[in-house]
Amino acid sequence: MKAAVHKQYGPPEVVKIVDIPNPIPKDNEVLIKVHAATVNRTDCGFRSAEYFISRFFSGLFRPKFQTLGNEFAGVVLEIGKNVKRFKIGDRVGGYNDTHFGAHAEFMVMAENEAMVDLPEVFSFGKAAPLFEGSHYALSIIRAAKVLAGDHVMVYGATGAIGSAAVQLLKHFGTVVTAVCATQHIDLVKSLGADVAIDYTREDYTKINKQFSFVFDAVGKSSFGKCKAILKEGGVYISTELGKNGQNVFLAMIPGFLVKKRVLFPIPATKTEDMLFLRDLAVAGKFTPVIDREYTLDQIVEAYRYVETGQKIGNVVIRVS
Repeated sequence: MKAAVHKQYGPPEVVKIVDIPNPIPKDNEVLIKVHAATVNRTDCGFRSAEYFISRFFSGLFRPKFQTLGNEFAGVVLEIGKNVKRFKIGDRVGGYNDTHFGAHAEFMVMAENEAMVDLPEVFSFGKAAPLFEGSHYALSIIRAAKVLAGDHVMVYGATGAIGSAAVQLLKHFGTVVTAVCATQHIDLVKSLGADVAIDYTREDYTKINKQFSFVFDAVGKSSFGKCKAILKEGGVYISTELGKNGQNVFLAMIPGFLVKKRVLFPIPATKTEDMLFLRDLAVAGKFTPVIDREYTLDQIVEAYRYVETGQKIGNVVIRVS
């Protein structure tokens, strides 16, 4: 099969399109013909190993899982003898950041991993980006314990995580202030944001308003900058470690010692969350934003674009 393989850590150019043997499903696994996948920050992080700590999961000196791609949509071609949840011909989609594999024509998934059946209403290209950014957003929103009526700020509201967060926060009944660039004001309002702040014209950290939760979905702010706009008891969460890993250390401070807190939750990957996100999308309450599409042969170009930090929503890879 054709697959995007990286045998060493590094820039996008370490990824090569090569022919490798088709994976063989075990008794509890299914073989999936991948129709669409995405390139996202998770893929970029594991490919570059820019954060050295990631190597403790992916391989200290060289990649343990050489074909990345954690988000996918496709069709079940073969099932192991013990598989009960799926059958041959099922349309499926899901998320896997433990062994990856979606940047290839075929991949395997265990039936108990985070994978769900897809209704016909979804094309594969629109189904593939349903899970990565949204599952991060969902995990973080739950960790913040926001309540209906809470005022929440999302900084970086146009990325895969941020655009999902705006929609999920509205679903949970919060009042959302979204921070983005001038050209994306209409987009974030269409996602449900109650207020949109253009960070190129206004300093979002100096507005006369306070929030129960400030969510930095792109990792470009800091707790120090956002502290003034947090209410007492308010929570700040970033998707990145922060300068010198400060978000991890600040999150270790016991809550009873501070009036405004930093949390650094580790997202869990659960099948029930994939079902929740899929059903929300079926109901028209969540729609992944898609920036552009590439073919598998263009995956290096896709990586380069994602790493500009300028993508809006998701970058889809058409595999077949």
